[in-house]
Amino acid sequence: MSEKYTYGYTGEQFRKFKKYAWLMLLSFGFTYLFFYNGRQNINLVLPLMKQEFQSDLGTLGIVSSALFWSYAFGQLVSGRLGSYFGYKKLMIFGVVSSAVLNVAISFQSSLWVIAVLWGLNGFCQAMVWSNGVGVINKWWPKEKRGFASGLATAFSGVAQAVTYLTVNWCLILNPEWTWRAGFRFPILPMVLILVAFVLFFKEKPEDVGLKAFEEADQSLDESNAAMEAKLAEKGFFYPYKLLFSEPKVILFCLISAIAGIGRYGLLTWIPTYFTEELGLTLKDDMFTYIVLPLGQACAMFVFPFITDKIFKGKREPMLILASVVAFAGMICFPLFKTQVPATIMLFVVGVFSMVTGVIWAIAGDMGGRALSSTVVGVLDWAVYMGAAIQASVFGFMQERFGWAAIFVTIGCLYILLLVLTLVARNMKTKKL
Repeated sequence: MSEKYTYGYTGEQFRKFKKYAWLMLLSFGFTYLFFYNGRQNINLVLPLMKQEFQSDLGTLGIVSSALFWSYAFGQLVSGRLGSYFGYKKLMIFGVVSSAVLNVAISFQSSLWVIAVLWGLNGFCQAMVWSNGVGVINKWWPKEKRGFASGLATAFSGVAQAVTYLTVNWCLILNPEWTWRAGFRFPILPMVLILVAFVLFFKEKPEDVGLKAFEEADQSLDESNAAMEAKLAEKGFFYPYKLLFSEPKVILFCLISAIAGIGRYGLLTWIPTYFTEELGLTLKDDMFTYIVLPLGQACAMFVFPFITDKIFKGKREPMLILASVVAFAGMICFPLFKTQVPATIMLFVVGVFSMVTGVIWAIAGDMGGRALSSTVVGVLDWAVYMGAAIQASVFGFMQERFGWAAIFVTIGCLYILLLVLTLVARNMKTKKL
């Protein structure tokens, strides 16, 4: 944080503020680093599940989509519930419940029971992200919000690689468990990291004896105070009425949905694509498999940082650049039929298709401290609606039209994202 402005604190208070802002951010980040072990593990064991259950990809896609649907609608309410019942309590409950459900899934022999439990797991997983990002906005001022949200999102990107490595390790150590191994031991670090989370995660400066920080732009504090007063007066559902009456929020819901299709369309199907199309296996070609989540992690950290430092807080130019490159990469990707060029192109696609880090910074800008967790929840709902749609549709699309149809569809959607961004860039939020 800048030493030129101390956000309304004395020198000693400011040093304490910086310390706890970093502790909050890092404890949230490291918790999320292992959280995907209980969410994206299914992507890596789909080929094994297909073999054991003698199922087609379309059916398995529907099972996988159960988490996305419930996660999406869970996001709509989790940020708001966190503001009522306590962000930290809800986040801890979400982690523990998700761990229990994952272990329960590993003992099932029915795909439809797995689908139900996987859907419940999605609702529990939804309790963590929007609340965490909402707390970030209580510790990190607007001028640093892109960096903070980008770092938190980068942890989630690295978490994808951690999940790939952890699940692979468990499959190697316990081959007799087949796909069930991916739902057991990977859950242990997800629960153990809660110790650090409980100790270091603080919801707001007031919890450590400080007042709320003051923005460099005082009008932001004034509008935030006015919004908090209005929220206290209007009740639980008022923020949803307010947000869904804003055209810019609606546009960013559409942008977020496309981002969800791009991100999870690749994460869900790339392991199966490499197995069936290129003859690769997670055990023998681990680096190729983790290139995608590593590329997405790079984007989630770098993109928000660029919007702060180069574009001076303007988020839309980064979305425009990313959508153009993502389109070109997705169209070219299915043309590569050998491992090395496919791996290189996958990294490029991973970087430029991953725009949610920018979206979370936009959510913080639109919602401020008063509404940020709810705005994040609404936009993350849209992200996972996109993720649910791709999981439900792409399996059947692949069986009928082949793998190229999936990648070309994603590429064309990024052109739509470009158009929507150009429309949204000059829009103002009238009521927020």
